[in-house]
Amino acid sequence: MRPWGELSTIRTRLGAALAIALLPVLMLGAIQSVWAFRHEAAQRRTELASAAVRSAADARARMEAADILLQTLAPGSVGLQCARRLDEVTQRIPGYLNLMRFDRYGRVVCAAKGAPADPGRASRDWFTQLRQGERLVATRAPGADYASQSSLLAAARAETPSGEFDGAMAAVISLSSLRPNLGDRSLPQDSQVALTDSQGRYLDATDPAAFPPPPEGWTAKASRRGAAIWYATDSRGERRVYSAAPLVGKEIFVVLSARSQDLVSWAWLNPLTGIGFPLLTFLLALGAVWIVADRVVIRWIAYLQRIAAIYARGRLSVRALQAEQAPPEIRDLAETLEGMADAIVGRDASLRDSLAQKDALMREIHHRVKNNLQVISSLLSMQQRSLTDPAARSAMSDTRQRISALALIYRALYQGPDLKQVDLRPFLEDLTGQLIAGEAIRGAPVKTELHIDPLIIDPDRLAPLALFAVEAITNAQKHAFAGRGGTLTVVLKGGEAAELSIADDGPGGEEAAGAGVGRTLMTAFARQLRGYSGVERNCAGGVTAWLVFPVDPAAPPLKPSGEPGSARGVRTERV
Repeated sequence: MRPWGELSTIRTRLGAALAIALLPVLMLGAIQSVWAFRHEAAQRRTELASAAVRSAADARARMEAADILLQTLAPGSVGLQCARRLDEVTQRIPGYLNLMRFDRYGRVVCAAKGAPADPGRASRDWFTQLRQGERLVATRAPGADYASQSSLLAAARAETPSGEFDGAMAAVISLSSLRPNLGDRSLPQDSQVALTDSQGRYLDATDPAAFPPPPEGWTAKASRRGAAIWYATDSRGERRVYSAAPLVGKEIFVVLSARSQDLVSWAWLNPLTGIGFPLLTFLLALGAVWIVADRVVIRWIAYLQRIAAIYARGRLSVRALQAEQAPPEIRDLAETLEGMADAIVGRDASLRDSLAQKDALMREIHHRVKNNLQVISSLLSMQQRSLTDPAARSAMSDTRQRISALALIYRALYQGPDLKQVDLRPFLEDLTGQLIAGEAIRGAPVKTELHIDPLIIDPDRLAPLALFAVEAITNAQKHAFAGRGGTLTVVLKGGEAAELSIADDGPGGEEAAGAGVGRTLMTAFARQLRGYSGVERNCAGGVTAWLVFPVDPAAPPLKPSGEPGSARGVRTERV
């Protein structure tokens, strides 16, 4: 298995290539989103500062309007109808909690809602400033409680016709009426407003939890620049931006607050203009490549793999008909596979024809070799009949039988289904029958018993095996069955090491146990088969010749065990 596995597929590689190609677009979108976020944050701070300055300007305009009102009411604020007139004004103008007229000694001349007693009023700072020539004074600490709620006292100088100080006209203004209207569209969403004094104590607020203590130096900055901006976390843990502007001198300030969003929340609230849109485009492009790669490339490659697997199983007549609907490149590859299959079919046909010709030629050669060996055997038979010496006739007979066995091998080859393999069962049956029938003893028939396991052997190893059987059967005919007949038993047992035994039940085994050309040949044939052989007496009174050899020609040579009491060990000592 490849180490990268699924990471090296076409789909993954295409997705990675597209991801790399779209990465600059995604980065550009992220940069633009960060820039837009910072721009919007700066714009929010600017809007908040402008709103604070504008709110302070509106409050100051209201104070100036109070100055005009007080100057207008001052000359007529004496007499029996003074209190009633002032009360009518407070009811018609919202934000005014009370209107009062004081004389030059600080005593109450008249008031719309009444006035608290203050013996030291004439010595208060605000009253002293008016006496010294100030036209209008506003204060949060007038020295007495002139209203039940947070309020501001605005006092205007009253003069006689000759211009001398004649007391003051004072208006009690509610602080809530001075704060900006949250319905103003120029304010950011979720804005909160509060009024505070120069010490940072909040006098009035729409949401007290949204206003933590201001930072140090904010009053100086607001007085110098007209507005001060800072960031802080409120009591709920929310990050907010604040803007403050002076409302009345350096005593009262208006503070506006709005939520300060981070980049993640800003992108969440602005999915189309934030990073979400480029990221969505990026993911959609990857998904499209994934699907297109699967539908246009991967499934056709899998289809061609199935066709190739069918070709590998030998079914070369199958055609990739569905490839007609595939892209041109896939169709060309399918046509190439079909051309390869046709070439293989043609080459296989040519090879089969050539193999058939070679097979027929080899069979013809084996047939002719068999015929030639039979001619040689016939010539030897004719020569044998002309001999008078028994020893010469016997030697000639042995040679003729060996040649006949070789001829039988070639017949088995050209008559068999495979020139490279021979089944030992029919071959040994034919060989035994041929040898027994060729040397039949008059009046002394020989009975054969064959117990042969199925065993396939190559032709090169068949010759020594057949010649071993010829020598063993010929010895039995000469010594055990001569003039007497008997039973010849041929047994072949398969396995990793095959064993061939040829036994007789007649006397004459003493001659078979002696040394001779046949015994020498049998030993030589056993060595050619990479095995070993032996001859021993059997329980029927005859002799058994046996051969043990490996079935696998590539196996190492077999050696007798030599173990004490081993039957094969005893036999090998007599060979």
